[in-house]
Amino acid sequence: MDLSGYKLSLFFLAFLLLFSGVCSASQTKVKVVASIAPLADFAREVGGEKADVILLLPPGASPHTFEPSPRIVQEISKAKVFIKIGAGLEFWADRLIAAAGRGILIVDCSKGVNLIIPGQDHDHAGLQGADPHFWLDPIICIGIIRKIEEAFSSVDAVNAAYYRKNASAYISKLSALDAEISARVKTFRNREYITFHSAWNYFSKRYGLKVVAVIEESPGKEPAPKQIGRILELLRKMKTRVIFAEPQFSPKVAEAIARQAGGQVLFLDPEGGQKGRETYIELMRYNLAMIEKAMK
Repeated sequence: MDLSGYKLSLFFLAFLLLFSGVCSASQTKVKVVASIAPLADFAREVGGEKADVILLLPPGASPHTFEPSPRIVQEISKAKVFIKIGAGLEFWADRLIAAAGRGILIVDCSKGVNLIIPGQDHDHAGLQGADPHFWLDPIICIGIIRKIEEAFSSVDAVNAAYYRKNASAYISKLSALDAEISARVKTFRNREYITFHSAWNYFSKRYGLKVVAVIEESPGKEPAPKQIGRILELLRKMKTRVIFAEPQFSPKVAEAIARQAGGQVLFLDPEGGQKGRETYIELMRYNLAMIEKAMK
């Protein structure tokens, strides 16, 4: 082989090595950890085939009472992106990230959200006492999708256009969901309801509904007799005698109150991940159907 042929062979070898490296990099999925099921669904919608999404909380678990396992620390240690609601919901997240012992891009979905403090008539920029369940407002979720898109594009810039396209398509679905909920809520004859805990303030504010009482003012803290008496009094005066429990908590207290008032218990699910409501849109349609059943 002459010198020119040798150089040409080296050139092609270098090209093949470079090409295979680029292909390998482009085919490697972005490993993502999401704290709750709606965020995992959002990550899958934006990431598509280019993201490997791990859900931390198993279906039926509550982030308010969650106890992370050593396996979760391992999952976070391998991830490039960690998506959390923030606003104090994942009180266990900071120590998990520290235990993982490496840099990871944190997506705090509460950044820029006007948080509601239950019992106050205005939104608040701080976290103290704020309701973190803002993902139950589909319009706020549009901002969450944009945050996820930006994070994925940051760690995987070569596929930024792909993430942007997926995000825009899903945002259109969220806008349609918002219109669907608005149209059906307009048919409600009653707009007041009683929930298990303060998870439905953002949903209620968006669609002109009102939570008049909650059973557990703090998750895991059973109501005092005085609080139960107040709920009974309200329930007997309401147009519909329905109390909404949640699948993440025992319904026994809700059932006892409903029994005394001659009412019934229905279930609202703030987190999803269970059969029939694995995706966010399925979850919200399920909740809308439950509320509609009580309000109409």
